[in-house]
Amino acid sequence: MSSTMQEIEALADGLDIAKVVELVRIAETAERYEDMCVFVKKLVKLKAAKGEDLDVDERNLLSVAYKNVVGQARSSWRTLNAGFDDCDQELIDKYRAIIEDSLEKICLEIIALLTENLCKTVAGNGDETEVFYLKMCGDYYRYMSEFKEDQKYKDSAEENYKKAMDVAEKNLNETHPTRLGLALNFSVCYYEILKQPEKACDLAKKSFDAAIEKLDTLNDASYKDSTLIMQLLRDNLTLWTSNDQDEDQ
Repeated sequence: MSSTMQEIEALADGLDIAKVVELVRIAETAERYEDMCVFVKKLVKLKAAKGEDLDVDERNLLSVAYKNVVGQARSSWRTLNAGFDDCDQELIDKYRAIIEDSLEKICLEIIALLTENLCKTVAGNGDETEVFYLKMCGDYYRYMSEFKEDQKYKDSAEENYKKAMDVAEKNLNETHPTRLGLALNFSVCYYEILKQPEKACDLAKKSFDAAIEKLDTLNDASYKDSTLIMQLLRDNLTLWTSNDQDEDQ
C-alpha cells in the first residue's frame, strides 16, 4: 500500500459515522473515487458493527464509489484487449495482466464488503435493499467473468442474480426500477457470460412485457428510471434476436 493511501485511510480513523459520510461526499465531489471507496468501506464497517444497514443515500454512495473505480478499469481492459497496431504484443499482454489483477482485487473487495456485512444485515427482509445488494454481488462476479476464465465466478454471478430475482419477484412490482435493472443485468449475464441466449431473451422479454402491462402503476419518482431500463431491455432483445437470425442464415 502506498504512503498516500495509508494517509487516506488514517484520515477516517476515529471519526464518527456522520464525519465519515462527509468524507465520502467530499471525495465524490472531488472525483477521487478510489479514496471514496476507502471511506465508504469504513462507513459500512462502522454501521455493520452496530447492526445497522446503510440508508438510501449511503447505499447510493457505495454504488457510485465502486462503479466508477471498476468502470474505469473495465474500460482500460477493453482498450488493451482490443489490441494495438505496431505494438509489442507481449508487452501489452503483461500490462493487461496487471490491469486484470487490479480489477479482480477491487471486485473481490466490494463482494466481501457485501457478503460479510450488508447482505447479512438485510438477509430475509424481502425488500428492495436485499435485491439491490444481491444484484451488486452478481454484477461484480459478472465483471470478473469478463476477463477471468473461472467457472466459479460465472456460477456465483448466476447464483446471486437468481437469489435477487427470487426476492424481487415476490416483493417488488413489475415496474420497480431495481427489479427491472436486475432483469437487464441478469439477461446480459445469460447472453454474454453464460452463453445462454435463449434464457437471456426469455428473461428480457418476460420482464419487459410484465412491465408494459403494469405501466399505469408507475409513479412520477421512478417513471424515468423504469422506462429507460425498459428501453434498454427492448434494445437488447432486438439486437440478440437479430444476431440469432444472422447465425441461422
